[in-house]
Amino acid sequence: MAKAIHSMIRVLDETRSIDFYSKAFDLGIKDRFEFDGFNLVYLKNKENDFEIELTVNHDQNEEYTHGDGYGHLAVSVDNIGAEHSRMEALGIEPTPVKEFHRNDELIAKFFFVKDPDGYKIEVLQRQGRYT
Repeated sequence: MAKAIHSMIRVLDETRSIDFYSKAFDLGIKDRFEFDGFNLVYLKNKENDFEIELTVNHDQNEEYTHGDGYGHLAVSVDNIGAEHSRMEALGIEPTPVKEFHRNDELIAKFFFVKDPDGYKIEVLQRQGRYT
């Protein structure tokens, strides 16, 4: 059986991205590898083994385009309201908290943030399938 281990995104400014993911999601550097022309930085936290892989191409000077294929990453949190307030205080600018209901049942409570390179991240209340 396959195990998801990481998701890679290309970023323009390594320091800015590491700072964002550290503040927003408590992700720290697990590994960092320098190569000719690019760096790979693996971020994770103690909550699980899944990592975000930042690829930093040394010759990239313009913002990356996300095309129409990228949707978002998703994380779950214990207290959606507290996380929303914390991110607002950090200047991260979360979208308003929204709820999805189906047949009068709360399916999801969530908001979105964008990282410095414009990648969307969905922050979901831990419940149901989002634990």
